[in-house]
Amino acid sequence: MIEVIIDSIRISLVSQHRIVMLKEMDSERQLPIWIGPCEADAITIELQDVKVARPVTHDLLKNVILEMGGKVSHVLIKALNDGVFYASLFVDINGELREVDCRSSDAIALAVRVKSPIFINDDVMDEAGILPEQDIQEQESSETRPAADSLDAFSDFVDSLDLGDFDDE
Repeated sequence: MIEVIIDSIRISLVSQHRIVMLKEMDSERQLPIWIGPCEADAITIELQDVKVARPVTHDLLKNVILEMGGKVSHVLIKALNDGVFYASLFVDINGELREVDCRSSDAIALAVRVKSPIFINDDVMDEAGILPEQDIQEQESSETRPAADSLDAFSDFVDSLDLGDFDDE
C-alpha cells in the first residue's frame, strides 16, 4: 500500500468534470481520479475549512460511524477495473477492523473529515499513476531560449542571402 495526500482538485476544461490528484508521500508520482462535482465540493469544503449550516452527506456518514462507536482507520483505493476505481473504508469497531466497499470519491471525502490516511494499492498506482508534467514556466523558458548553434545557423543563412535579387527593375 502506498500512502498518498490530496495534491489538488482540478476541473477538466473539456468536460467540466473534476479530477482529484492524489500524490504519493515519498515521490512525485500522482494518481488522477475523475470524480463528480458534488464529491469535489465535499472534499474542497473540508480542505478549505468552510463552515456549512447543516451537515452534508459525508459529515452525516462521519457522525453515524462515530455515534455507533466506530473509527475510520484508513481508506484504500484497492482496484481499477474497466476505468473504475474501487475503494474501501476500514472502520475499527471495538478493536475489530471492518471493510466497507465504497466509491473512491466518497472514501476520500470521508477521509479528509476524519483525518485518516489514504492508501493506494501498489498495482493500481503502477497501472494508473503518472508523473507530473514539467512546470509550464520552465517549459516556456526553455522553448523561448534558442540554442546557440541554431542562432549560428540562422546567422549563416542571413549572411548568404543576396539582397540584390529584390531590387526594383
